[in-house]
Amino acid sequence: MTPFAALHHAGPPLLLPNAWDHASALALAGLGFPAIGTTSLAVAAAAGLPDGESATRDETLRLALVLGSQPFLLSVDAEDGFSEDPDEVGEFARRLAAVGAVGVNLEDALGPADRHAAKISAVKRAAPGLFVNARTDTYWLGRKADEGERWRETLTRLDVYQQAGADGVFVPGLTDPARIADLAARLDAPLNVLFSPAGPTVPRLAGLGVRRVSLGSLLYRRALGAALEAVTEIRAGRAPEGRTPSYGEVQTLGTPDPPE
Repeated sequence: MTPFAALHHAGPPLLLPNAWDHASALALAGLGFPAIGTTSLAVAAAAGLPDGESATRDETLRLALVLGSQPFLLSVDAEDGFSEDPDEVGEFARRLAAVGAVGVNLEDALGPADRHAAKISAVKRAAPGLFVNARTDTYWLGRKADEGERWRETLTRLDVYQQAGADGVFVPGLTDPARIADLAARLDAPLNVLFSPAGPTVPRLAGLGVRRVSLGSLLYRRALGAALEAVTEIRAGRAPEGRTPSYGEVQTLGTPDPPE
């Protein structure tokens, strides 16, 4: 078992903060987080591209190249693998692993389950050591009006993805404690959920059997919100509140470690 996989099976649930550039990743790692994820929304927004439309393949690989050699475990949000061809998805995953990524998040966008399963299998063939977190969007995209039907589809899809070799499964948008506990008890693979400020706390999720809690784009959106609040306060003649890292602190986040 790899060190990243082990974080999903022992001890408290893995709280995975999601970064969007070199500085944010190093700042989070400086708080003691052993693993950092990326967030596709922030990567897309920073490049002026749409999220979830396979438009940021190059930007995602470029960020992985920057972060893969840093002293933390890196998991990459690769949307749907940026292709409908499983072999192309496998090759992209191989390139991620080659630059130091240890995990990849693949979303199904509610496309055919067998196609997503083929992508998972292709990734495991191309990069066997890469932790594949298979995401289903049954609760994220919300196309099913009937809760019972949506729940059954979730179970079916996750079963198919586990059989295809997924190391973990991810159900963003699922916040009901009873459903989370039921799902965690049914699964063979570790369950990942997306933290919601309106949903269960991390300790509560741990008690429900969740093994990984992702923050997704939350930190990036909070950072944008803090910037807007600060400039609004300044424009109104007030000093902005909240912690502001110094110029020197931020400068160190962009400076490579000196050679030994």
